[in-house]
Amino acid sequence: MKILVTGGAGFIGSNFIFYMLDQHPDYDIVCLDALTYAGNLETLEHVMDNDNFKFIKGDIRDRDFIFDLFKKENFDMVVNFAAESHVDRSIKDPGVFLETNILGTQVLMAACREYGIKRFHQVSTDEVYGDLPLDKPDLMFTEETSITTSSPYSASKASADLLVEAYHRTFNLPVTISRCSNNYGPYQFPEKLIPLMISKALAEEELPVYGKGENVRDWLYVKDHCEAIDLILHKGQQGEVYNIGGHNERSNLEVVKTILNELDKPESLITFVEDRAGHDLRYAIDPTKISEELDWEPTILFDQGIKKTIKWYLDNEEWWQNILSGEYQDYYQKMYGDKQGDKR
Repeated sequence: MKILVTGGAGFIGSNFIFYMLDQHPDYDIVCLDALTYAGNLETLEHVMDNDNFKFIKGDIRDRDFIFDLFKKENFDMVVNFAAESHVDRSIKDPGVFLETNILGTQVLMAACREYGIKRFHQVSTDEVYGDLPLDKPDLMFTEETSITTSSPYSASKASADLLVEAYHRTFNLPVTISRCSNNYGPYQFPEKLIPLMISKALAEEELPVYGKGENVRDWLYVKDHCEAIDLILHKGQQGEVYNIGGHNERSNLEVVKTILNELDKPESLITFVEDRAGHDLRYAIDPTKISEELDWEPTILFDQGIKKTIKWYLDNEEWWQNILSGEYQDYYQKMYGDKQGDKR
C-alpha cells in the first residue's frame, strides 16, 4: 500500500505520518508539501531515513507536477491535509485560501480519477458548520448539520467538501471526508492558540485573548485524530462524511488559565484584545456515527492531553524557537540546496 499525504510537513499531517509509519510498517508513505510558512521540514527529520518514507516538495495547485507525480508513484490512497488553515490570515488575504483549499483539491481529485486511486480522503473541519450558541450546551454538530461558514477559511474548506462530494456523485470517485474539532499536541505551529500561549507564558509576555475569552472549542488530541482517519481509510464507507470530536469542550479563557497553572505563571499575564471579525462562539462535535460504524472513541482527555502537550513544548524548545526566529524556513535549503525536492 502506498499513501500520498499532502501537507504532511504541517501539524496534523506530520503526526499522521508518524502514526501510519508506526501502525503500518509495511506501507510506503509519500509526503508532499509546498513548505509554505506552516510547513516545517524539521518536523519530519527523524523519519527521513525510514525506508518506507519519502518527502517531495511541491504544490497541489500545479497540475502538471501533480499528474507527473501520480504517474511516477502509482499511489493507492491520498489523504489531503494540504490547506491554508489560519482564520486570521484568511481574513487578511482570502485569495490564497481559495486557490489552495479549493483549486488544489480539484487538481488532486483530477489526478486520482486519471490514475485510479482507491481512496481520496479529504481532511476538513467542523468550522464548515458555523457555530453554536453558548447557552444551548446540548446542541452539537452532526454530519447532517447545515453548512454555514463564518470566515474565508471555513468557506474555502466547505467549498472543497462540496467539490469532493460532487466528484463522488458525478465521477464515482471513491472519497471520504472527515470533519474534526480543534486539534492540539506536538508540532503545532506556534501561531495557534495553545502553542502560542505556551511560548508567551514561558517568556512571561502578555497572553492576548480575543474578546472575553468565552468562545468554546471541542479539543481533540492529535493522535486520536490520526487513529480516526486510519479507520476511515480502511473501514469507512465511500462517499460518507465522518465527524471526529473529542468530547473536551473548553472556553478559550479556560484553556489559557490551564496553561498558566501548569507552567506556574500568573493569570495577570492575560490581556483581552478586540475580538476577531466573525468569531464563532462555540464548536461541539457529535461523533456518534464514527463511534457506531467504526468503533472509534477519543482516548485522551483534555486534562491529560494538555499536560502531555506542554511537556512536549518544554522538551522541544529548539523546534518552536526556530519557527519564532524564522530559521526553520531555511532548513530545506540548508539540507538539500538546489537538489530535487525528493528525499528517501
